[in-house]
Amino acid sequence: MSEPSLRDRIEQYYATVPLVFADAEEFGPLRLFVRKAEGTPYYGGPNHARPASAGPVTATAADIARVRARQRELGVPESFEWLAEVTPLLRARIEAAGLPVTERPLMILGPRHPLPPQSLPEGVTIRALGADDPALPAVLAIPRLAFAAEGTAVGPAGRAELAAAAEKLAVDGTVTTIRPSLRAGHKTLVAAFAPDGTPLAAGHYHPANGITEIGGIGTLPTARRQGLGAAVMAALAAHARDHGVHTIFLAYAEEAVARIYARLGFRMAGTTLLIANQPARGQ
Repeated sequence: MSEPSLRDRIEQYYATVPLVFADAEEFGPLRLFVRKAEGTPYYGGPNHARPASAGPVTATAADIARVRARQRELGVPESFEWLAEVTPLLRARIEAAGLPVTERPLMILGPRHPLPPQSLPEGVTIRALGADDPALPAVLAIPRLAFAAEGTAVGPAGRAELAAAAEKLAVDGTVTTIRPSLRAGHKTLVAAFAPDGTPLAAGHYHPANGITEIGGIGTLPTARRQGLGAAVMAALAAHARDHGVHTIFLAYAEEAVARIYARLGFRMAGTTLLIANQPARGQ
């Protein structure tokens, strides 16, 4: 039996990694991941659990409407994710249903490609966080501030805004929700810290069957243009490799960011993730 292609491995990752945190509800050719506990809602998409004899995954307007009705019932976003090349007809039908679709090209890191060393500003350190790390609320807040001011330019949000956002996440239960995933190894968080312990950049990955997507890379807007995002990305990739991950990929939204990842050794995967009616991918 031949080894699965890169596209197949990525497709199966998206079809299985949510099952650590969610149940799958089947809607014929589509499925919806429904969280078992509090946390960022998951998405609908092609039902890859169907037998191969059923043929390519297709979906009618009625199928899409059924998933959306269930999402409204659950009070979660009416969102979908899928690989463009695997389910090519789904985009037109999703857009015909009135949902905006955005493209996220994918990049892959070769399993033997050496990660170039990253220079850091004086006194800045990088580490993975445990579930009880006191910096956890602030680290989780970084991507939220970063994605609220997209791009790579230095922005106004800094330490005061970070402290306020961290306090909000501690109060609303977000930090408590994420701790079990960190303890179990289902999620890994890595952050860069200033000499005084303030987190400046962060990112995460969720491994499944030796495959992972690295995501949520964000830098505190006042700390941009110092190479911190690239350093966190390299540290995440190294950590994943050290823990048995052989396929590392990512999705990007901006060409400027893709160029940064290319310098680390990521190359185009020839596959595009399509995201319908969904905010920026973060924590």
